[in-house]
Amino acid sequence: MARYFENGAGELVSAALSGFARAHAELVRYDTEDGFVTARHTCPERRVGLLSGGGSGHEPLHAGYVGAGMLDAACPGRVFASPHNRQIFRASRAVARPAGVLHIVKNYTGDRINFGIAAERLADAGIACGRVLVDDDLATDSEDIAAGRRGTGATVLLEKVLGAAADTGMDLDALVALGTGLVARSRTLAVASTAHHAPATGEPAFVLPPGELEYGVGIHGERAARTRAQGPVSELVEEMTGSLLDTLRPGPEESVIALVNGLGSVTSLELYGVFGELGRVLDARGVRLARQLVGDYVTALDMRGFSLTLMVADRTTLGFYDAPVHTPALRW
Repeated sequence: MARYFENGAGELVSAALSGFARAHAELVRYDTEDGFVTARHTCPERRVGLLSGGGSGHEPLHAGYVGAGMLDAACPGRVFASPHNRQIFRASRAVARPAGVLHIVKNYTGDRINFGIAAERLADAGIACGRVLVDDDLATDSEDIAAGRRGTGATVLLEKVLGAAADTGMDLDALVALGTGLVARSRTLAVASTAHHAPATGEPAFVLPPGELEYGVGIHGERAARTRAQGPVSELVEEMTGSLLDTLRPGPEESVIALVNGLGSVTSLELYGVFGELGRVLDARGVRLARQLVGDYVTALDMRGFSLTLMVADRTTLGFYDAPVHTPALRW
């Protein structure tokens, strides 16, 4: 059993948010009453506020991306649970601009319901609200899954690109169209050799035989459709990257932005090795790697695994990606 460092059951999220807000007080404000985080500094040219959110346990997603060039607000829920619609509504009202507010929502039932209720309440209050639904998980790309693909690693890239686009004064409809197009050009695949441990019980979400991987695991510990032998990382990354490219099919004039993301307990040594193998596969297939992030960006508590995300990018997307950003977790 793995015990988390906390004062008592149920205090992990609130204690973390208080500490996060103090550590980054120059960048964010924490509304303790309604449980959302807002940016202290955002571009005055913005006509639309950007908000995202979801269950805690995926840090630095989402609060870590609140700040100049990315999100105006983030609504963290309890561990692996959607934020409440009241929380989303009040945060949205706090950061809405003259042209409204954009919700960036990962495709999970609870998130869709609560963000949907908040959007209805915003409409009643006369505040325009748009939605970009992130559903990039290749492992759940099946007609047999009624809920559709899950939202995972591409969320970080979406928040970065859309944040820069919003800073140009882009209107709500244009941001929704841009975001929807980017989601269609993004896919993620994740693997894990060990599940996360639940804070309430300390027990793992699942147990695998030694040397086996969940191939296509979810960021809440959702089991994959299959397991496979771990084997050499070169073979694993080649299979994962090949599946992503076969789906995305980047054109000869296009490039990709890559995210090599740790799910909580994988070392930087391993992640950079994975990135090296990813680059090798892209080179062999004639795909230009334009930009990359390597590290822990969308975690799953202490899961021992990693995900690969590819976003097909044109010159406009790369320009938005390269625009300055200053948040607790991402800055250049």
